[in-house]
Amino acid sequence: MVFKKMFKNLLGINFFIILTFYSSSTLAKNQDFERWLNEFKTKAINTGISQNVVEEVLAEAKFLPKVIEYDRYQPEFYEDTFTYIKKRSSKKKVKKGIALYKKEKKTIDKIEEEFFVEKELLLALMGIETNFGNYLGKMDIISSLATLSFDKRRSDFFTKELLILLRLVDRNIINKDILFGSWAGAFGNFQFMPRTIRNYAIDYNKNNTIELKKIEDSFASAANYLNKIGWKKNTPCFTKIELDKKIPKKYLNSSARSIKNKKKYKFFRKYIMNSNDYNINDNLLVAIITPDKDIIPGSNTYYPAYIVYDNYEKILNWNRSLRFALAVCTLKNNFKNEI
Repeated sequence: MVFKKMFKNLLGINFFIILTFYSSSTLAKNQDFERWLNEFKTKAINTGISQNVVEEVLAEAKFLPKVIEYDRYQPEFYEDTFTYIKKRSSKKKVKKGIALYKKEKKTIDKIEEEFFVEKELLLALMGIETNFGNYLGKMDIISSLATLSFDKRRSDFFTKELLILLRLVDRNIINKDILFGSWAGAFGNFQFMPRTIRNYAIDYNKNNTIELKKIEDSFASAANYLNKIGWKKNTPCFTKIELDKKIPKKYLNSSARSIKNKKKYKFFRKYIMNSNDYNINDNLLVAIITPDKDIIPGSNTYYPAYIVYDNYEKILNWNRSLRFALAVCTLKNNFKNEI
């Protein structure tokens, strides 16, 4: 009985110590964030954003520990390619997309024709980004961007995004009261970041408001973006291949940051099993990606492997993830077989 009582007391003491340490750490982090936020407000005002907007929009900005957790543990960092693609290009996903297309056929067909971007691609992007508008995110975008700006990992990028968002509010392009979206600060049916909103979002139905949670403006804005960055309609993204292990590893791209060592397809023929089976122009400039190589522990260096084309890199502009681009293009192809 004495031992049991002593053990309970020790547990209580240890829990108190842990709780005290956690509380102190959280308090210190919040204090650091508040200091950073005050400095950021001054910086924002000095760039020309009105003080009223800066103070009003950032009045309730908070440090969100969950955002840091999400940033460190994204599916692109741990799911193998097969699992990642399968989850995002399922028959259920195709069925939902077709239902949306049938409902909004007139608008979507008109946008496809006007911007020269396939409806299947637009549906694929919306399907993967927000499950066709069913999951737009409920995070406070201001706090999310402020948290990621305060954090050191990608501070410069998110600081710029937060400044852009404040300018959009200052110019009455975006209503601050509807800024709820993803943990990374993305917004609307296609999860546009502030920079993308500024550069490519359009008021397609001309009602003097850009509504990225509505079909007309969101689809047109996504199509406008893809058109402007050079998407080529009715040309492929990738071809899955099997590699000969004699291929020098320098030709294998495993990072989405930059696709390197592009060559004409005829150069790679000797390293591709059954290369004559693929209907690929010998003079087409291509690259090879091996998306599992540097992410999945114990993965095969040469499998899975894909030949990727110019359109694939356009999807990387949307999201710098090799798996994301493969999933989008796979779902796009699945739609094409059904619509």
